[in-house]
Amino acid sequence: MVPLLLILLLALLLFGAGFAVKFLWLVAVVVLVFWLVGFVARGTHPSGGRHRWYRW
Repeated sequence: MVPLLLILLLALLLFGAGFAVKFLWLVAVVVLVFWLVGFVARGTHPSGGRHRWYRW
């Protein structure tokens, strides 16, 4: 009985980790798309200088 519970617990942990990793990949792709759009769409600052769309 105990080995069966351990196997089920391990299966749940691996399923949860797989879901979390897939979710993090999706978040990374969305952030990359926003970064690329901001990089391409950057314009000039109203004062005439170049405008940086990021703060760092």
